[in-house]
Amino acid sequence: MRAKVLAGCVLVISALSAQAWAYQANDAARDLTGRWFITADWYGTPRYMNLDLAQNGDKLTGKFNGSALEGTVSGSAVHYVAKDGQGASQETQAVLENGALTGTMTWTAPGDTPVVVKFTAMIVPKRPTGPAQVHEFTPTVFYRQFSALNKPVLTVAPGDTIHTWTVDAGGTDAQGVRRVMGGNPETGPFYVESAMPGDTLVVHIKRLRLNRDWAVSDDDIVESATNSNLAVKVKDNGKSVRWHLDREKGVAYLETPGEHTAHYTVPLRPMLGCIAVAPPPAAAPPPTGDSGSFGGNMDFNGMVEGATLYLPVMNPGALLYFGDGHAMQGDGELNGNALETSMDVEITVDVIPGKRIGGPRVETADEIVAMGLEGSVDEALKSATSSMADWLSEDYKLTSAEVAEVLGTSAEYHVSEVADRNSGVVLKIKKERLQGLVAEAK
Repeated sequence: MRAKVLAGCVLVISALSAQAWAYQANDAARDLTGRWFITADWYGTPRYMNLDLAQNGDKLTGKFNGSALEGTVSGSAVHYVAKDGQGASQETQAVLENGALTGTMTWTAPGDTPVVVKFTAMIVPKRPTGPAQVHEFTPTVFYRQFSALNKPVLTVAPGDTIHTWTVDAGGTDAQGVRRVMGGNPETGPFYVESAMPGDTLVVHIKRLRLNRDWAVSDDDIVESATNSNLAVKVKDNGKSVRWHLDREKGVAYLETPGEHTAHYTVPLRPMLGCIAVAPPPAAAPPPTGDSGSFGGNMDFNGMVEGATLYLPVMNPGALLYFGDGHAMQGDGELNGNALETSMDVEITVDVIPGKRIGGPRVETADEIVAMGLEGSVDEALKSATSSMADWLSEDYKLTSAEVAEVLGTSAEYHVSEVADRNSGVVLKIKKERLQGLVAEAK
């Protein structure tokens, strides 16, 4: 198979729990049936892949990164070939020892030079058992990249709850103390046990609480939202604006209002601008101002208390980050800074094993929301539409014609982000519109 289609990511292997990888049976009697996790040495960079094996006597069948494979087992020696149906193949020679498969993988594709790499494969750890825990976590470091190389600050299990706090986008905490350089510094990463590439991480936002009485914004409008006439009018803008957060009344107002905004107030609606998993390291770790299939600086004002976010897992443990709290934000974050503030955060994590999604999805009590994050609003709209079509096809088993019928009658679009490198568009469908389809989905 072509190397370019193999998703991967980096994590120092010692960060994996030794207990999770332990295997106590005799290798010679081992049945290889199960879900395996491959770490390949890709010219000095670890890359992660999925392997599903079914053993019947000395015969092997299954899938390697989604492509069908066939092979044999002879004692501790393992051999299989996976083909993608387009002329590309991947051949593996390995030995089973101490519960691990080690060996070489050779990729061959028409017109390409074969690629040979060494690898190790381990059985995917089982979901931890036992009662869910609540973790009181006090952060001492805040990262400015969504990197798989950052050491996890805490290990949690699916079902566990994390209660912690974030600094604001400028790096200032609840006491007004600058803790780190600005640029959306994040709390985390949190390592979620049993989460593996090819899974989906579930983030339930249980509680968001403002922990100070002020926030900052500015008086500019981002370039991507202005035409030439408006750009001239706001050319001298760009000053910082401070807001008072009246948590008792649930409103914010300008500390130094203009002539016509002395009585202007907005309702408080705390949200997280950033929630992310670490992306694969085939590309450089993105800064915390960026977004993509990994989530990141999505600045979607629907990321509020009670919402659930779904993200594709790209590293062992998922490596969850969050930050960039806002007291509230209008669609698009037109000022470039919403009401930026620090936040007390409580989230619960879970894992859906073996469910692969292409990018962020959000669910509320009333809606399902597909998110598009691309270089323009036009492309983001197309991405959101495609993501929702996939969601309806996967979970509701709709045909392409049925998807079109549902989207054509129920889609609601919102521009969620225009302030950063990527624009964001979300496509919402009210759950009441889908009630007649639920029986099909289950």
